[in-house]
Amino acid sequence: MKTLVVCSGGLDSVSLAHNIDAKGDLMGLISFDYGQRHRKELEFAAAAAKRLGVFHQIIDMRAIGSQLTGSALTGDLDVPDGHYAEETMRITVVPNRNAIMLTIAFGVAAARQVDAVAIAVHGGDHFIYPDCRPGFIESFDTMQRHALEGYASVKLLAPYVTGSKADIVTDGAKHHTPFGETWSCYKGGERHCGRCGTCVERREAFHLAGVDDPTDYEDPDFWKSATEGFKAEEVR
Repeated sequence: MKTLVVCSGGLDSVSLAHNIDAKGDLMGLISFDYGQRHRKELEFAAAAAKRLGVFHQIIDMRAIGSQLTGSALTGDLDVPDGHYAEETMRITVVPNRNAIMLTIAFGVAAARQVDAVAIAVHGGDHFIYPDCRPGFIESFDTMQRHALEGYASVKLLAPYVTGSKADIVTDGAKHHTPFGETWSCYKGGERHCGRCGTCVERREAFHLAGVDDPTDYEDPDFWKSATEGFKAEEVR
């Protein structure tokens, strides 16, 4: 099944690309510039496409992203430190981001006669991001069948939607994903900060999966206290 992967350049989406490539189904990667804090992650998406020998298309969504205000990822608000599943991380929500990106990706897939669009949302996203949950994935897939009825048949694949970040690391290792060639940090510095939610989640995932983490963090041990603090809050 010819598949187009929505790829940010992060650990999840690059691992998904390697998974689908191992099946012989990968046709290309599509990325989005929505005016996020930095474009560094897009460089890693481009590198993944080159490595896998497929096309890479970057969609310019900056005009749209400028209207999706109130998020630390599209504005001047500081990215909070701490565990990804804390209430403070809600400030990283970009309203309707996945819905908008997937709609465009499905149009591109239909135009290119691709059979499926794949996205790397996972269970750890559910707490904060409504457009990463199983209900959204199922509903979007149904909506697109109606939207393209009689023109194209494109499926939505979300193989990690009920899994954890650690499951993705395990799957990525199985398919030889070069984890050091992925970017997660929201802050976009020279190195992963090790303190923002996505860095903490990344570091924790490698630990839980029992896989060596090749990432260079400015603060490689912060994840421990952040994770312990979050678990303590859950118990209360």
